[in-house]
Parts: sequence; structure tokens; C-alpha cells
Amino acid sequence: MPQALLPLEAATFTPHPLHAGERTWTETNCYVDVWIEVLHGLGLDPLAAAAFTLSADFAGDQWTFFKYPPEDLRTVFGIEVAEMNVWRPVADHVDEQLGLGNLCTVEADSWFLPDTRGVAYRSDHVKSTIVPNAIDTGARTLGYFHNAGYFELAGDDFDGVFRLGAHADPTALPPYVEQVRLDRIRRDDPGLFDRVLPLVADHLGRRPADNPVVRMGARLEADLGWLAGQDLETFHRYAFGLCRQCGASAEVAASFVTWLCDRDGPRARPAADALAGLAEGAKALQFSLARVVRGRTVDLAPHLGVMAERWASAMDVLDRCYGA
Repeated sequence: MPQALLPLEAATFTPHPLHAGERTWTETNCYVDVWIEVLHGLGLDPLAAAAFTLSADFAGDQWTFFKYPPEDLRTVFGIEVAEMNVWRPVADHVDEQLGLGNLCTVEADSWFLPDTRGVAYRSDHVKSTIVPNAIDTGARTLGYFHNAGYFELAGDDFDGVFRLGAHADPTALPPYVEQVRLDRIRRDDPGLFDRVLPLVADHLGRRPADNPVVRMGARLEADLGWLAGQDLETFHRYAFGLCRQCGASAEVAASFVTWLCDRDGPRARPAADALAGLAEGAKALQFSLARVVRGRTVDLAPHLGVMAERWASAMDVLDRCYGA
């Protein structure tokens, strides 16, 4: 029989303001984006659990693929997230968990996700994360959170997402699936801000010891010769891991600091402004790198210098306000 947790319809779903079109980065990465909309769909504020953006780093060849940590979701909202043992068809797991009042995050192939039409749908096999909310295994229909919204699919796309029918492959590894338990969820909780503050101090304490933008800049400069010989597809993958993750994490961090200021006074406002500027600088940096692929010579130093200053300024302000 059909299972549905939240009474949602794709045609009427309104995304969270973090996905508004006027933002510098309208999407972040598949995991953060889907959680923003899941929390929004549950009537929770995704910004309340966004302190993790303050500890983002550059790790050699890419910026942190930042994600909501399960422990932060548990602390802030009482949501429990744990990996599932996939021992039967994923659609059966999803069906049962929805019946129990739980959600699942499911690793899926964007080839079968119609919301990616024009990007990957039926054109490119790209790993992504969805969160099913409504399923009818008999009718082969699915309502699911993905990226910046809530969508629906059916028929062959259903079979493809869940590796059924013509898309079954007994030799393939099972996808990564998480159980999202909601039975202890906290709503309208007056203690929310008091639980968030220790997370701010914790993530500030885990931030890089040096300036990650400086390290990213050194890597970019070293890669310019190689990047000039690559095609646009390679550039987009490269820019996603550096410019987009740096800029998107900074913009969400700016929104999170604004959330803090709205509840704790304006003393950290300069940090929010600096992080927003860092996000804008990362977008400008991406445009400059695109020119390299088109055979032009660019000077990245001005972009990178300002970005590094903004990161340092933001961390200095936040450390004074909320450091341990």
C-alpha cells in the first residue's frame, strides 16, 4: 500500500530561502541541499544546525564537501541518523521505514531523477542523495526531496532509482542508505539557542589552524597550466570541488551567523558580512577560472587575496564572540 510521511506535493512545495534565486550560490552540494529541504519540510529551521560550516577546510585537492553532521542534527533537533544495512531491495526498506515514521537518505543515480533534466537526467550518471517521502511500490511512484526542492517520479525512473526490473544488477554494490529517525524530534523548543552555542564553539575550535583560502590559492596557481588544457566538463568538476564548495559553505555560514545575530545581538555581524563577501569572491574566482579553459590568461591573486582576508576577518570576529 502507498506510504507517505509528510503531506507534500511537488507542484505546491516552496523551497527554503537558502535556495532562493537571489543568493550567490543557489545550491551547495546534494547532501546539504537535501537536508535543508527535509528540515524545512519537517517545519524546522535548517540554519539552526549550520554551525558545521564554520569548520570547513581545504584538503589538498578540494574544499570540504561540507555536510550536516549526524551528531549536530541529534543535538539540535533530536533527529537520529545512522547507516542502514541494505539486505533487501532499497524500495522495500524505504517503504517499511516510512510506515514506521522514519525517513531514509538514499544514494541514487541522477540519470533517473527528472528534476535534473538538462543537467544529468537521461544524459549522465551522477551520484546524488535523495530522501523519499512518499512511495507506492505497486504503482511505481515516488515523492522525494532532492537538491533544492521536492519532486515526483514514476515508472522506469522508479525502477532505475531502486535498481529494479530492467535496471537490476546483482553484481552492483548496494547504495549507501541512512535511516532518519524522527520519534524524538524537538519542535518549538525554547532551549534551542542554548544547544546551538556549544556547537559554535566546537566548530570554531575545529577550524583550520592556518588560512585554508591561502592553501587553496596555492593549489589553484599550480593547476593553471593543467587546467588550460582541459575541457569544460573537467573544469566544472574541478570548480565544483573548489570554488563552489568554498563559496557555498561560506554563504551558508554567513546566513548562520546572521541567525545568531538575530538571537544574540549584532556583535558578530561583521563576520556575516565577511563570509558573504567570501562567497561572492568564490563566484568571481570561478568565472576567472572559466576564462583559463577558454585559453585566456588571468591573474587570480587579487581574488584570492581578498578572499583570504575575508576568511581571516570572519574567524577573528567569531572567535572573539563565540570561541571556547
